[in-house]
Amino acid sequence: MELAHDTPITVEHIEPSQRYLRIAVVTETWPPEINGVAVTLSKLIQQLGSRHHTIQLIRPRQDKFDSGKENDGWSELLLKGLPIPKYPQLKLGLPSKKALLQAWSTKRPDLVHIATEGPLGWSALQAAKILRLPVTSDFRTNFHSYCQHYGVGWLTKPIVAYLRKFHNRTDCTMVPTQSMKQQLEAYGFKNLKVVARGIDTTLFHPDKRSELMRESWGATSATTVLLSVGRLAAEKNLSLTIETYQTLKAAGRDVKMVFAGDGPMRAATQIKCPEAIFMGMCSHEQLAILYASADVLLFPSLTETFGNVTLEAMSSATPVLAFDCAAASDFIVNQSNGWLIDSAQPKAYIQRALEITQDPSTLHQARSLTRASIEHLGWCAIAQQVENIFQSAIENN
Repeated sequence: MELAHDTPITVEHIEPSQRYLRIAVVTETWPPEINGVAVTLSKLIQQLGSRHHTIQLIRPRQDKFDSGKENDGWSELLLKGLPIPKYPQLKLGLPSKKALLQAWSTKRPDLVHIATEGPLGWSALQAAKILRLPVTSDFRTNFHSYCQHYGVGWLTKPIVAYLRKFHNRTDCTMVPTQSMKQQLEAYGFKNLKVVARGIDTTLFHPDKRSELMRESWGATSATTVLLSVGRLAAEKNLSLTIETYQTLKAAGRDVKMVFAGDGPMRAATQIKCPEAIFMGMCSHEQLAILYASADVLLFPSLTETFGNVTLEAMSSATPVLAFDCAAASDFIVNQSNGWLIDSAQPKAYIQRALEITQDPSTLHQARSLTRASIEHLGWCAIAQQVENIFQSAIENN
């Protein structure tokens, strides 16, 4: 059928239900480096990639053999970095504004997301502003709190000032907990959105419990296995973990102490806890077995922005004894699926440990409630939330 030349034609413009984005992600840490930032960021980016967004990962080269990866929907731009003092396995990205301007002028992203605030992150922020690109950021590490543990508390104010200047120049900063949002707002941070960390509920599962593993630790069915996961370092409040364990032993409790992780305080901790089990650095698969095979996670850290180990333990049906901060304050209901202690009362932490190890039914009851309380935090749901924030930043730019 032919139409007359003067027949009006209506063309309907149908917007796609979802816009796929070109996202430049800037970070100074990435797997196989093992830390909370690298692990959670990689999980998030993996989810965004599976949702058909194109990812450009920008990071320091980890070693001379590191060539990066490139495939459909994924590319990596590797830049120069220097080892961080006392953490030689980690790299601090060097200023790279010129390289980023060139890369983003050649292939312009829809949005730049900055995960770390080092020299590379600052260069990315400057380059994005010059090119008028929307920028979002993560607040992932309590650098200002760490200062107190390393005897440089005088650096707290200048560090907070730098972080505030950095994040307030972005369109949105994602923070992991409501309490962290309130704390940063009190410091003058703006445009904050709460986005919890996700959890792999398939990997971290109570079915991973291993009686064989418990036997290798010398634990019987009557033994309470205490687990500590994280760097063996001052900022993790390791001294309180040690004191708690020693107090329980002195009180005649049938307990075993298991440390998963490594760090500068390992040798001193082995001297103070010669009967404890030291697993060293563990893969996530190994950690999943450890969590499920333990009876309670001791997590007295006061410097976390989130504390991924809290959710990993809870997903494994292992209750957590923690201070009322970071992820614990958002997801633990005191004396239900775990225990919260006022951060101003460290002795109350030890007292509560004595109480919950006195009657096995206390731990069993908490164990039955832990997993159900965090099952909604799968990475797919978190990626959807982040995607919405990205879309909003682009629209408002």
